[in-house]
Parts: sequence; C-alpha cells; structure tokens
Amino acid sequence: MTGLISLFIILFLSILITRVATVALIRTGLSKESARFQARSAFSGVGFTTTEAERVVSHPVRRRIVMLLMLLGNAGIVSAFASLFMTFINRDDHGIPYPLRFAVLFAGVAILWIGASSQWVDRWLSRMIDKALHRWTDLEIRDYAALLRVSGDYQITEMMVEDEDWIVGKSLSDTSLRNEGIIVIGIQRPDGKYVGAPTGASKINSGDVLILYGRDEQLAELDNRQFGFAGDIAHGKAVSEQEKVVEEQEQEESQRGEQP
Repeated sequence: MTGLISLFIILFLSILITRVATVALIRTGLSKESARFQARSAFSGVGFTTTEAERVVSHPVRRRIVMLLMLLGNAGIVSAFASLFMTFINRDDHGIPYPLRFAVLFAGVAILWIGASSQWVDRWLSRMIDKALHRWTDLEIRDYAALLRVSGDYQITEMMVEDEDWIVGKSLSDTSLRNEGIIVIGIQRPDGKYVGAPTGASKINSGDVLILYGRDEQLAELDNRQFGFAGDIAHGKAVSEQEKVVEEQEQEESQRGEQP
C-alpha cells in the first residue's frame, strides 16, 4: 500500500500545484478559464494553442510560471508512474490481493476527482492561494497589450533584462531607444519599485522588467540583441529603419493633408 499512498500524495500535490499556478496566472491578467487551461497544459506537457502560447511566452512572469510547471510536471508524472508500478509489481505488500488494490486505487482517484471538481473547494482553495500569493509574492503584472488593445504593427509589451542583453548597464539616454521608435513607459525593479515615465538618467539593470511601446518586429529584435559590438551594429540598423518608417509616415500624412 506504500505505493498507493505515494501515488495519492503525488496526485494531490499535482492538483494543488496547478491550482496555485492558475491563481498566479490570473494575477498576471489572464482570465480564469485561460489561466486554468495554461496551467494544466504546462503541467501535463500537452502544449498550447498558438495564440495563447504567444501571450504566455511574451510575458516574463507567465513564462517563469509555465517553465516551473513544466519542470514539476515532468517530475510528478515520472513519480506517479513509478508509484503505480511499485503498487502492482510488489507481491509482498502485506498479502493484499490485487482486486483490493484496484478498488483502493479507483476509490482514491474518485475522491480526488470529486474534490478537484467541487465548486466550493475551488472557491475556498483559490481564495486561500490568492491570499498567500498576495502576502508573499508580487504578481500584479498585467498584460498591457491586451488591456490597451494596441493594434497594427505597434504594441506594448514587457521585456526582462538579462546579463547578456545589449541595454544592460546603460542609461536610457545612452540606449537612444527613441531613435529606434521604442518608448520605455516604465521600469519594474527586482525589489518591487516601479519607475513610471523614466527619464534619460534612469539606468537599466539586469533583472529589470521594461514596459515598452513600439513596432512588434523591433521589440522582438531588441529582446534578442546581445551585449557588445554586434549589438551596437544592430542598434544602428534599427535607427536607420526607423528613419525610413518616420519618412513614410510623414509622406502619408502629407498626402492626407493635401486631399480636399
């Protein structure tokens, strides 16, 4: 019966982990249904739909939550199969017959399933998890692009600054991101401090989360831009491309102004 007990513990922890992840994803701005689907998909390793995957991987906090879920899910599935294997292979398990083992297995799984499907349990557990996350974590990071419904080639997104990024260690004035058509709306510091409408003197450090506005293609390139000479060249190219974009926009506006 040791294997069955281990299996029930693993299943219970799996349900609890996905519930915690669901509430955490909700606090980042996802709907309850979407957050539940993302958490279960990541934990089970079955994957996402394309649109919802983009909403997760483009968000630094959601990306960390999903990566942790994948890691725990792989460990949990392997442990569950190992426990199940031990339950029915071990012939010396206190002489308990196989039919009784099957009965205990199905009864235990049924109880866990009923508990996991209960609306009352869901509300109570979600409320407790939300209080715990509010007390010990800071996950109030919203999906600004979705909330503001930015359309066209422009979007608002968040970018986690890492040690090898081109912008790390620079001030905003040194990066000249505005010349690339990128505006830094805010900076979320690792200690929880938020710098709104940062000035050119604001320094960008590893671990910061930048809230950026600009063309989606340019934002993606900046996120992948590496520190050093190659990054400086990429910056120069981005500035040249933005000058062309501005010139085209000015021509379009000029033509509109000339129309009766």
